[in-house]
Amino acid sequence: MGYLKSEKKYSPHTINAYLNDIINFQSFNKINFEQDNIEQVNYNQIRTWIVFLVDGGISNVSVNRKIASLKAFYKFLLKIKQIDVNPLLKHKALKISKKLQTPFSEKEVAEVFVRMQEAYGFEEVRNKLIIDLFYTTGIRRTELIHLKAADVDLSKNTIKVLGKRNKERILPLLPVIKEQFLLYIGEQSSLECIRDIEFLFLSKKGVKLNDSFVYRLINSYFSTVSEKVKKSPHILRHTFATHLLNNGADLNSVKELLGHSSLASTQIYTHSSLSELKKVYEDAHPRNK
Repeated sequence: MGYLKSEKKYSPHTINAYLNDIINFQSFNKINFEQDNIEQVNYNQIRTWIVFLVDGGISNVSVNRKIASLKAFYKFLLKIKQIDVNPLLKHKALKISKKLQTPFSEKEVAEVFVRMQEAYGFEEVRNKLIIDLFYTTGIRRTELIHLKAADVDLSKNTIKVLGKRNKERILPLLPVIKEQFLLYIGEQSSLECIRDIEFLFLSKKGVKLNDSFVYRLINSYFSTVSEKVKKSPHILRHTFATHLLNNGADLNSVKELLGHSSLASTQIYTHSSLSELKKVYEDAHPRNK
């Protein structure tokens, strides 16, 4: 696992997931093929496991993730010359139907900020800053939770974000966000005890926020203005990208802001609402001039 941590820069959560997948495959292989050493398996054995997972109701997304764990394992064995051939060399990932995630409208976002206009006290000020940071930077939930006070540079209006695989990126802050940061820092100083002092966003007890708290926060505020099924930090990140693209931002710039490694990941955000598409079409086509 040192290879995943040191060379691949995977997070502890990802490493544990990979390890569990490998252990599960090893257990399956022992029961069904009476073979302890998964270094000597062939693709047919792996395919039997895949069929077993799919028949058991595991989604194609989850199966592909488990296979990715095995791929990483066999790639490492090849690297250290413990095997000669990767049994997954010709494996093709299972097809996944792309689900279009509906972003919040500009009107819905504006309504949330109108309702938070008179934010008062530590928790309200913190919540407003969190929502605004999601919407104005496209930051991921995990990235926001792990932001440290030292990552914020208000003299340059930037924040430093540690993304996937420990990739750092610098994100610009709008002037209005700088004002909110200063207000939040002032409110934070009123806390009686700060236990996780290095982290930026804290609970009223002075401890770092967790994933479920941030999810509930976004869901709570947007439930008052939107009837969409999903109201999560990821949808707010999706909204950030969609609104930028709808208002003329180029795809490469959005890619850099989101911290994507390739344009393919960013292109899922390029859908537009029908009204937006009609507007672009009518403004651009010569026959409408």
